[in-house]
Amino acid sequence: MKIDHIAINVRDIEKSVEWYMENIGGRILYKDETWALLRMGGAKIALTVASQHKPHIGFRVDNLIDFDTEEIKKHRDGTRYVYREDPDGNVIEWVCY
Repeated sequence: MKIDHIAINVRDIEKSVEWYMENIGGRILYKDETWALLRMGGAKIALTVASQHKPHIGFRVDNLIDFDTEEIKKHRDGTRYVYREDPDGNVIEWVCY
């Protein structure tokens, strides 16, 4: 398991993508009106709108066999994932490509 991405909420996807590209650089892996995925160095940052996703840390795993099947969901890009909260309410995502 390794960190796949960090997701933060932003008010405006387009404006935020522009800011990150101008100030940090990197590559846009995906972008629509509700979220964008940016690669910056060896890391990925997901910019999301609050109505679609909570801020979270995503860990990449090889499979999701340790989770109940009803917990496993699919993102629009076909990746499977599970969201859970830690004891303090921080959201952790296990994502499988």
